[in-house]
Amino acid sequence: MNFYTTGILALILFYILLTIIVFFFQRNLLYHPTVDNYLNDNLAAEPTEIEKVKITTGDKIDLTGWFYNKNIKEFKTIVFFHGNAGSLKNRTYKLNHFKDLNVNFLIIAWRGFSGNMGKPNEVGLYEDARSAISWLNMRGIQDENIILYGESLGTAVAIEVAQNKNYAGVILESPFTSMINMGKKYYPFFPISFLLKDKYESNKKINKVSCPVLIIHGKVDKIVPYTMGEKMYELANQPKFFYSQEYGDHMVEYNEKLLSALRKFIQSLN
Repeated sequence: MNFYTTGILALILFYILLTIIVFFFQRNLLYHPTVDNYLNDNLAAEPTEIEKVKITTGDKIDLTGWFYNKNIKEFKTIVFFHGNAGSLKNRTYKLNHFKDLNVNFLIIAWRGFSGNMGKPNEVGLYEDARSAISWLNMRGIQDENIILYGESLGTAVAIEVAQNKNYAGVILESPFTSMINMGKKYYPFFPISFLLKDKYESNKKINKVSCPVLIIHGKVDKIVPYTMGEKMYELANQPKFFYSQEYGDHMVEYNEKLLSALRKFIQSLN
């Protein structure tokens, strides 16, 4: 066996070993429950006037949540599904703005996040989301008065639970088409379609969402390509709306223009 053949075999073995490592540790690459990551600048104190709640899932995991009840009989309720990193506190700057939009809100931390038991995975996050909605239903808040708000990874969860349901509306901030497509973007040399456990195929589900949809995406998003937001808008049913933030990154800036777009969308649902 010559040096060239030996080198080729070594590369093949290294690639196989690396592929095996990626397969077994892929969820460590996808979910970052203890890392604030790009959200560090938004870490703030808990919002005032919230009720700290525990929501128990069907598989007996207690989820930490914050509930803000402005007036559940008069206003819509936003259920906020956060992204793949950070804590509830990282979203305080958004939640404080929600208080000015005449809405109630519930935000939950996923399993494995913010001290919750369990490990995050696609099926588990869907269960967490449905448990949060059931918790609201038991408080007398019906689906037609609930707005699902997904942020990044949370957009896939929002789309999953919105299928064939009669929610008031869905807001998707920085949505991606599927985790398969995201994987191909970041790991183009691996057989992603074969390896991936949590596929989050939103592009195959959004046509089953019949309620109004607002998509928000920053044009300089360095994590999820802006073109994915455009594609999700293209695939969505009417009525649908798109808010494009010229200098917005993955975590869009909550400025007056964005708040105006949110306010207009929420008012249109009444």
